[in-house]
Amino acid sequence: MADEPTADTPRVAVLGGGVMGETLLSALLTAGWGAEQVEVTERYAPRAGELADRYGVRTGALNADAAARADVVLLAVKPNVVASVLDEIKDSLGDGELVVSVAAGLPIATYEKRLAAGQPVVRVMPNTPAVVGKGASAIAAGTHATQEHLALVERMLGATGLVVRVEEKDLDAVTAISGSGPAYAFYLIDAMAEAGVLLGLTRDLATKLAVATVEGSAALAAQSGDHPAVLRERVSSPGGTTVAAVQVLDAHGVRAGIVAAAEAARDRSRELGKQY
Repeated sequence: MADEPTADTPRVAVLGGGVMGETLLSALLTAGWGAEQVEVTERYAPRAGELADRYGVRTGALNADAAARADVVLLAVKPNVVASVLDEIKDSLGDGELVVSVAAGLPIATYEKRLAAGQPVVRVMPNTPAVVGKGASAIAAGTHATQEHLALVERMLGATGLVVRVEEKDLDAVTAISGSGPAYAFYLIDAMAEAGVLLGLTRDLATKLAVATVEGSAALAAQSGDHPAVLRERVSSPGGTTVAAVQVLDAHGVRAGIVAAAEAARDRSRELGKQY
């Protein structure tokens, strides 16, 4: 592989070597970046060594140095430390160097206020299934980010799953649906498995059936293109078991509960965005 970056594979610094940082690192390598074109900062030395050994990338502890060597900086740190990291790297960023953040809740204005005038920023809302390449990420452009920047971020995240472009005003809603959504799915899987146990199945079998059923249903919904209500009706024979079950779900307000949960997640996302 080439030692120098190309227009398609600019040098990237991933700041933060946690689960999401490693997910982004793996996605970059899958998307065609060479190990010599990616650097990861991680202050916990054993973890930094683990990433270096596993992926063959350069690792270090100094964010400013990594940012100075990069063409793109990926912030994969917790929201409460974003401000301090931006202060560390702002003088090391080159003119037009793209800053991409996966920190939840923080508005783009937070980044643009702390960085040099004209610095392009793209905000990303990923979710945890990105770790297995089945994620759903939404990206939003800052004031100075171009369509080319967005296209680059799409390529960088392509191996993590679905990537969609949205306006920043929609990211709190995205957080409520796809960001927090895996927890809703896990909640449902757990409830289905618990029901199986109550009905006499072993917990292992009930869990396997619940996981496979949710996974298969999601795949069918994705591939068929039909509205979920149409797919549900196809399973619901008149007077059958599924109709009886869905009636109970409606009676217990499950649909209303999911909507209320999403609204609560959206509101909390807005609150978190004001804290830092």
